[in-house]
Order: sequence, then C-alpha cells, then structure tokens
Amino acid sequence: MSTLLSPYVLPILMLIASNVFMTFAWYGHLRFSTSPLWMAVIASWGIAFFEYWLAVPANRIGHTVYSAAQLKTMQEVITLTVFAAFSVLYLKEPLTWNHAAGFALIACGAALIFKW
Repeated sequence: MSTLLSPYVLPILMLIASNVFMTFAWYGHLRFSTSPLWMAVIASWGIAFFEYWLAVPANRIGHTVYSAAQLKTMQEVITLTVFAAFSVLYLKEPLTWNHAAGFALIACGAALIFKW
C-alpha cells in the first residue's frame, strides 16, 4: 500500500483517473449528438470539475520527484492511452494502424524526456 502512495506512483494513478474524467467530459457527449449543445457544455463542465480535483494534486505531489516536463509528458501519454481505449470501447471507433503508429512515435518522444 505504501508503494501506491509514494510520490512516484500516486501522481500517475491520479493522472490516469483524471484523464478518464476529462475524456468523458470532452468526448462523452459525442454519443448524444441530438442533445442541445448547451447541455453538453454544462455536463462536460461538471465532469471536468472532478478531473481538476485529481489533476492538480497529482501535479503538486508529482512535482516533488518529477520535473514539470516529465509530468506533462506523462499526462500526454496517459491521455492518449485513455483516449484510445475510450474511442474503441465507448465510441465504438476503430483504432487503426496509423493511430497506433502515431501514438508509438509520441511514446518514443516521451522516452527522450525521461532519458531512457
């Protein structure tokens, strides 16, 4: 349990959770295209409120052991991973080879940030 609460792991878990919220806030309404736009905006804003309660502390905790560039890079890789799963499972859109190749190239760039 203490490993999960370490400043190395906890921010990553919190960023994953925040990205799930934010992905639903930004893209979840696409399945409800007949709803008025104002309703989508209000619902998205409400979901995003909870995302901030995870992302801000994750970055504050994470910055004790990671640089801001490393945190942002983690955020982007997590965002793409969560979005890929969301797109396939929730929106029922295919993940094509060019999406996978593009995500892989971004992951390679992320590796450079961490000096691997």
